[in-house]
Formats: sequence, structure tokens, C-alpha cells
Amino acid sequence: MKIILFTVSVLLFTNCRSQHSNQSLFEELNEKVGDKTYPKIDAIVVEQNNKIVLEEYFNGFTKDSLHDLRSSFKSITSLLAGIAIDKKLISLEDKLGRFFPELKHEGKRNISVQNLLEMRSGLNCEEFYDIGPECETEMSRSNDWIAFCLGVDLIREPGVKWSYNSNEPMLVGEIITRASGMSVMEFAKRNLFQPLGIDNYRWTVSPKGTGMTAGSFYMKPADMLKIIELVKHKGNWKGSQIVSEDWIKKSTTCNIDIAFSFTSFSKIPDAKYESARYGFFWYRENLHYKEINTEVLFASGNGGQYMMFLPAYNATVVFTGSNYGNWRGKLPFEILLKYIIPSLK
Repeated sequence: MKIILFTVSVLLFTNCRSQHSNQSLFEELNEKVGDKTYPKIDAIVVEQNNKIVLEEYFNGFTKDSLHDLRSSFKSITSLLAGIAIDKKLISLEDKLGRFFPELKHEGKRNISVQNLLEMRSGLNCEEFYDIGPECETEMSRSNDWIAFCLGVDLIREPGVKWSYNSNEPMLVGEIITRASGMSVMEFAKRNLFQPLGIDNYRWTVSPKGTGMTAGSFYMKPADMLKIIELVKHKGNWKGSQIVSEDWIKKSTTCNIDIAFSFTSFSKIPDAKYESARYGFFWYRENLHYKEINTEVLFASGNGGQYMMFLPAYNATVVFTGSNYGNWRGKLPFEILLKYIIPSLK
């Protein structure tokens, strides 16, 4: 009996020490956000083993505030494409010519749905390396966003080169609209948002009523967490299969090397860097810092919008931020490595 009591005491002591250590890390993190060491971090939510372990809001944002997801919404568009494929409305092999009879350019007509999802359509837009041309701004100023996207020059064979842009998720959204017979907004509501219990959000809409599927969608961080939890659970939500496990696996495999490290641009010292890889509007990157050696799957948006899954820790993480157009939008990777992952051990 004494041995048993001693063992229990040791376990309780160890658990208490671990909890105290985690709390100290989170307190330090809050201080660093508060003193602007990490400026313009608007929300951090962490869930592990189906339990919220951290939920903090800053800079006037609250739990009920809608935040602009920017390009992290592209990963939600990937889920919508998967649902449409599960319903056999579209396939990865389908070409633009099937959905856009008005498109006369033969090369463009042969761009596949998979080319779009991989950002390898060959259309002349580039928004990642500042090479250009950056098409999203011009598109948003046009009256017909889809006509603009279809009008972009084809400069290379589809499927050859990764070139990050907003045209391709816009075309995926329009394909879903034309294949389903309903707006992408209604399709998302019926097939993704309602099943997840997401009912407070705001679309950005074109002058012709087209929902923006490349970004500028407003959602609560708690609902962003539902999205990445759905991915963690392989498309299943509380016993209901919202999108197939096969699609989650296929879309998040991420085999395209993009010659860019998010960890590197967070400027964390002493971290080892590897290029992130791209899938169907999702990223993966290996993380190496001190004793940490793990992988993160994530959606990314300008300013610091992230939905992350850490498989080795059974944990999901959401960040929102307002560091638009600068390297500080990658600061969540430093926070992840210095504070969040160590607290999950």
C-alpha cells in the first residue's frame, strides 16, 4: 500500500509540476504579446486531446469577433472541392472546358481541377515571391471576377510549375457553383458550415454576387478550430463523415516543394529550416528547434491567419493576426516552437 501511495504521489507531483510549467509558458507568452514582442497577434486557441488548453484574445478582439481569414480560406475551399468530388459532381481530372463553355482558348480548356488545386494551372499570376503579376487586386476591382480569372494569359503547360495565386481557388469555387447548381455560398452552408455548427460568418462577394473562395472570409477563431479539428479527425465530425477520409489524405499529402520556409521567415534563432510543401491548398512543414522535431499541417493567410494540426501531439492550433504584408505574419511559428509545443509535452 505504501508503494502504491508513493507512486500516486510521484505521479501527482509530476502532473502538478508539468501543469505549472505549462502555465508559466502561457503566462510568459501573454506577456510577450502584451508588450509587443509579438505585435498584432489577435487570437491564439490551442486544443489537445479534445480539450482547450489555451484560448486568448488581444487587441480588442474577443471570442465572438469575426476575423478576416485571408488566404487561409483557400484550405476551406479545398474541403468544399472534396465534398463536391465525394458527391461525384466533379473530379480531379475534369477540365475547365467542361464547366466554362464560353472559354475558347484550347490550352486553358485543358487545365484540370487538380492543376487548380495544386496552383499549377500555368496561368500568369504569382502572389507568393513578389515576382508577379499579382492578380488579386486587379480581379477585385473588376465587375466580373470569374471572367477576369479566365482571361489571364496562359504562359506555361499546366501541371509543371507551382505559382501561388488567388485565381485558381476562385475558379474552383465557380466550378462547384456550376456543378452543383447553387452558389458556392449555399453549397458551403449546406455541406460544411451547418454540419459543423458554424452560423456566424461573412463572405466577401463580387459585384455579380460571386462568393470569394480565395480569402477575405470572416469567421470566429473557435470556428476556425472546428475546421482544423475536422481535418484532424479525417473528415469526421461527431460521428458524421462530412468529407471523405480519402480526400483528407489526398489533399493534405503535400508533395510540392515550394522553396520557402515559414519557420525561417519567423526569424526564430537556432532553428533548422526545411522548405514547406504544398498539397491541395494546404501546407506542411517539418519543424526543427532544440529537441523539437515534428511536422505541422496548416492553412496560411496574410497577416498571420493559421489553422494548424500537429499530428505527433494530437493538437490543433489557431492564430489570427493583423501583421499584413510583412514577415511578422510568420511570428506564430516562433510562438509555436518556443511556447506552444513545449507546453504540449
